[in-house]
Amino acid sequence: MLQKIVISICILFISIKTIAQSAVVDTVKVDTISFLKFNYKQLIVPSILIGYGVIGIESDQIKDFNDQIKTEVNEHIDTKISVDDFSQYAPAASVYVLNAFGVKGKNDLRDRSVIFATSYLIMASTILALKSVTHVTRPDGSSNNSFPSGHTATAFAGAEFLYQEYKDQSIWYGIAGYAVATGTGLFRIYNDRHWLTDVAAGAGIGIISTKIAYWVNPYLTQKLFKSTDANSTSIIAPFYNGQQYGLSFVKTF
Repeated sequence: MLQKIVISICILFISIKTIAQSAVVDTVKVDTISFLKFNYKQLIVPSILIGYGVIGIESDQIKDFNDQIKTEVNEHIDTKISVDDFSQYAPAASVYVLNAFGVKGKNDLRDRSVIFATSYLIMASTILALKSVTHVTRPDGSSNNSFPSGHTATAFAGAEFLYQEYKDQSIWYGIAGYAVATGTGLFRIYNDRHWLTDVAAGAGIGIISTKIAYWVNPYLTQKLFKSTDANSTSIIAPFYNGQQYGLSFVKTF
């Protein structure tokens, strides 16, 4: 039974890679930025994931499936593994690591940092707002802020970020990022911290947040960086202190 549940969860998240096939690229010059045109097809998979999570809050059938997963996890797994606390950041961090090793992505440091910060702000605001109104109890009973999964949202936002930046180099970067993000979601269930519905919704929110960040980035770049001084550098970076999300802004001249 446990194997069947794990397989069904993996299939649910691996299907997310189909998003990549619907991307439409348009070249619009704002410094070094190329950005995606809005395409509703890109929203299909994340919308399904979010919809499944939202419906699951009230659906008795989906709740029963959540309970079955929890029962199987509690019966067969004794040791918790906290790798998800770190793996959630791995896809986004990989963008900067790859660039540091000479693998150039789509955007330069400034532009990708703006995109990442925008995505993170959208994702974190959405997650915190939903947690504050849904009050879903975690599987381990520790608190009432289970829905949606913030760890999963962070991981999938980073996975989409990695895919968009490096899909022209190799699609395998994106696949690797989504594999890590999927693993993060599975470990949240494994560690009895989230229901499947929490993880599904978190994945959808993370993906959409990054897509929106790419769509609005040219406008934000024009508004934030009007200076043409070649020696001027600005960076927006998100932070999380364990309880609060925020942004920091640094500008050098």
